[in-house]
Amino acid sequence: GYPTGTFKAPLIYNPWFESKGIDTVVVPLGVKAEDYVPFFERLVRLSNIQGALVTMPHKITTVGLLDEASTAVEVAGSCNAVLVRDGRVLGDMFDGEGFARGIERKGFVVAGSRCLVLGSGGVGSAIAASLAARGVGTLALSDTAVASAEALATRIVRHYPKVEVRVASGDPAGHDLVVNATPLGMK
Repeated sequence: GYPTGTFKAPLIYNPWFESKGIDTVVVPLGVKAEDYVPFFERLVRLSNIQGALVTMPHKITTVGLLDEASTAVEVAGSCNAVLVRDGRVLGDMFDGEGFARGIERKGFVVAGSRCLVLGSGGVGSAIAASLAARGVGTLALSDTAVASAEALATRIVRHYPKVEVRVASGDPAGHDLVVNATPLGMK
């Protein structure tokens, strides 16, 4: 990613790898957008790379560099984790999964609920995908870029046809859960 100042994965994963005796480390690599594609293509060909975690601004670009994508990647349109196996690059997106598990641990039942996701960028799309996978009752999507919310709605319906999805104004009334996945949420 670039910049890497907010990238906290080494603080999470490296102690875990060490506690499990896994000979692996996460190292932040600052790669600007204009250098990313050639860098990524070379990185995944190294003999000692098992995978990579991807952060801003490369999550969307990474999708086009994969040999195989998870459903979460296909719905979100972004990828934050790659696994290199037998020369193939497999991609997944777990930002939304982490969010969904967190709210479930706090007692929120996603299945059948009415949820509003504000923002349909990388994180908002990933969260919406995870909520849909868990059987949310209705999913309202709101974004200042309406076309982005509409495209996300189309991808969700394609993979989760039983979920009622609509593009909404952002009014929180009538929802059980409101998720702020806008850039304001990072402040």
